[in-house]
Amino acid sequence: MKAQHQPESPLPAQTQPKPGLDSAMDPKPKYLAPLYKGSDKLKGKAALITGGDSGIGRAVTVMYAREGADVAIVYLPVEQSDAEETKSAVEAEGRKCLLIPGDVKDSKFCNSSVAKTVEAYGRLDILVNNAAYQQTRERLEDISDEDFDTTFRTNIYGYFYMARAAVAHLPKGGAIINTGSITGLEGRKSLIDYSSTKGAIHAFTKSLARNLIERGIRVNCVAPGPIWTSLQPVSKPADEVASHGADTPLGRPGQPEEVSPAYVFFASEADSSYINGEILTLLGGEVRAG
Repeated sequence: MKAQHQPESPLPAQTQPKPGLDSAMDPKPKYLAPLYKGSDKLKGKAALITGGDSGIGRAVTVMYAREGADVAIVYLPVEQSDAEETKSAVEAEGRKCLLIPGDVKDSKFCNSSVAKTVEAYGRLDILVNNAAYQQTRERLEDISDEDFDTTFRTNIYGYFYMARAAVAHLPKGGAIINTGSITGLEGRKSLIDYSSTKGAIHAFTKSLARNLIERGIRVNCVAPGPIWTSLQPVSKPADEVASHGADTPLGRPGQPEEVSPAYVFFASEADSSYINGEILTLLGGEVRAG
């Protein structure tokens, strides 16, 4: 089998206004994973994915559909065009995709999203908490109250709200997969608030895993390194976007399609029925202790 080519660093310098669109990126993030062949690992299941319109969330959505699941995706209303592309990709896999625009910072919206998913599919088996907000700030004093609040309410409050709403419906054998980050394990000097939320997500994963295991619900976390998503051009100077991931051993950022199989692994009982409370790092060849 021929090795898959991925875009190499440096990539074009670019910026976007928040929240960012995959469709406006150059090159566009790759999410279709042409080398990945589905095998019905999630056949008959229903999944809810936050931030499912673009980036890692979009790639996970398509992979879940390829494995037989119907999906619902949550995204901000201004991201509708990306969400429509994701829905088309899911339908091309022969599955259904429910679009739910709104903001995960609102607990009532999170409750409604879960209810709409269950109403549409009659069940909810998998929750993927993935929506994120990020903004680089070089000095602690540059982080405004508004920035700090938005980062925490999106990145950890939203995860809590979604999980709390979902557990009433998740069956024995159900799964919650959270998106963490290497920044939550090692920190990053220009992402103090973001890194703090990712550390919170890792602790949330382990605590919730202990809490729900008696119900037969597993909770795990994928913690990527630098991935090529629209989170980058909306939060960093253009030159930093161009060099994103260049310092990894592979010399480039990862693509969403290179991350999404890890989410299949954690959602699939065939693959990970004995795995709970784990944080899986995907670091482009970097080897870290601890």
